Amino acid sequence: MYKKYKLAIVGATGLVGRTVLKVLEEKNLPIDEYYFFSSYRSAGSKLNFMGKEYIVKELKEDSFDLGFDFAIFSAGSDTAKKYAPIASSKGCIVVDNSSAFRMDDDVPLVIPEVNPEDIYKNHGIIANPNCSTIQAVCVLKPLDDSYKIKRIVYSTYQAVSGAGMLGLKDLENGIKGKSPEKFPYPIFNNCLPHIDVFLGNGYTKEEEKMINETRKILHRPNLKVTATTVRVPVENCHSESINVEFEKDFNLSDLKDVLKSSPGIIVYDDIQNIKYPFATMVTGHDEVYVGRLRRDLSVECGINLWVVADNIRKGAATNAVQIVEKLLL
Repeated sequence: MYKKYKLAIVGATGLVGRTVLKVLEEKNLPIDEYYFFSSYRSAGSKLNFMGKEYIVKELKEDSFDLGFDFAIFSAGSDTAKKYAPIASSKGCIVVDNSSAFRMDDDVPLVIPEVNPEDIYKNHGIIANPNCSTIQAVCVLKPLDDSYKIKRIVYSTYQAVSGAGMLGLKDLENGIKGKSPEKFPYPIFNNCLPHIDVFLGNGYTKEEEKMINETRKILHRPNLKVTATTVRVPVENCHSESINVEFEKDFNLSDLKDVLKSSPGIIVYDDIQNIKYPFATMVTGHDEVYVGRLRRDLSVECGINLWVVADNIRKGAATNAVQIVEKLLL
């Protein structure tokens, strides 16, 4: 007998939540019933989805009594910590976009192109990695498999959409000369080397996320990784300069072939014709683009990469939907 699946979207009215709906419409998964939840502030609003109008319901402790198979959470850590365990206790598998469970040993941290086998090790909750980590590790995993990574240096150039609607508003208002509400300084005309809170060791929480999540996803707990994360006045798409040192030597042409044959990656690298990925080209796409591939001449087995991806789609919404898609197979 055909099983009917029910999916809940928590945080449906937010920037990521609305993109989740767009991706779901595009993929048209074999889901029979959809329910949309938000905080009390957005409850009662209406969403058009797959040709139907839905009323967004307020998320409550009894919301999951409806018997969902899956839920995608895009509502922040506090909401996830409170409601994801409730959903899980009632037989629902939660895919959470927040940082609440990412470093929990009992919660798999998953990028479907990288470690799909970890999806099935869940105990009711699966964590979506940080947006900047997702696009980086999509590129690094096949390289680690082929050449074994020795050390990674991340330098990120992250769009304001990564900070949600308020981040976009700060950029828009900054152009008009208005003071920021989200960022500590005006983002318009500035690059701010400060994403999330500062930690006691001088790093930011975003930088720590990238370091620890990379190690967990690659199952390399002792991998040498460092990061500097920067907010830039770009609406959408994160760009990353990644320096990698390998244990094994490589042929650059062969390395490019490894990436070209890897899922979810587009190698866009033709310096003779000035072709490399950039934000406005990549926005709206689910693939991770990589270019400016060149040897690091300061070490024996090093390479420099330029990686660009849509942080709201592949960096959040699409990755979450892809996990649900895998669970449906």
